[in-house]
Amino acid sequence: MLLKRAITAAILAPLVILVILFSSTAVFAFVAAAAFLAALWEWARLSGLKSIVLQAVWLIVSVAAFALLWMARFSFVAPTLIGLGVLWWLLACVWLRHFAYGAAPTHENRALKLLAGALVVFPAWIALITIHAGLPHGHGLALLSLVIVWAADIGAYFSGRTFGKRKLAPQISPGKTWAGAYGALAAGVLVTALGGWWLLDVRAGQLLGLALLAAVTVSASIVGDLIESLMKRHAQVKDSGTMIPGHGGMMDRLDSVFAALPVFAAGVLLLNLLDAAR
Repeated sequence: MLLKRAITAAILAPLVILVILFSSTAVFAFVAAAAFLAALWEWARLSGLKSIVLQAVWLIVSVAAFALLWMARFSFVAPTLIGLGVLWWLLACVWLRHFAYGAAPTHENRALKLLAGALVVFPAWIALITIHAGLPHGHGLALLSLVIVWAADIGAYFSGRTFGKRKLAPQISPGKTWAGAYGALAAGVLVTALGGWWLLDVRAGQLLGLALLAAVTVSASIVGDLIESLMKRHAQVKDSGTMIPGHGGMMDRLDSVFAALPVFAAGVLLLNLLDAAR
């Protein structure tokens, strides 16, 4: 499985990097929307939406939402939705704290789950587009936002396997440990410091703020992973799908990214405002 994951990552990662760094924002937004739409479809199935007709309606509504957000990307809608995304993940932390060591929720409320899916995906997409199009070094920052999560995943995997004993949230995801979380934080902060220095030409005085933002972003990515694990546990499935060999479904690959993006975008916007005020 590890070999299959590595082969898939070796194929997909360069393609993603090329699209982020060298395509226009319109092309990048379309590619990201296609991937996020696949994740939304998987989320609908995890939510218990079994009817093909209802799934088709969900996808049509989602496509329309992507189109409307694209048209409103330079308006107040973008920062508002990013802020709403950050608020959602803060509430998700409280929710996870309640279920981490107790029984997982057993009630079935498809409408609330679908609403949660919208709050998971759409703020992340508009955050990614805002970073890519609207900020200095936008292409590099967009790449960094994903690289942070990739590095955190790798750090969590090896740190958890080597040192993992104390469980992070045993009732939600028994395989995750505090050692894995610490490894994720260390890897995310280290990669951010190197990326900020090499990719973004960030001054030494700004690296501390960027490193702190990386730590918060990695923490959010862990919450995103746990939320999807909770959804899968309730749906009694191991993976959200089979779209990506070795990784499962698109949601399995992007769950951490969805949580990280609005947090990272909000942090970068705040750091830019602080720099401008100096």
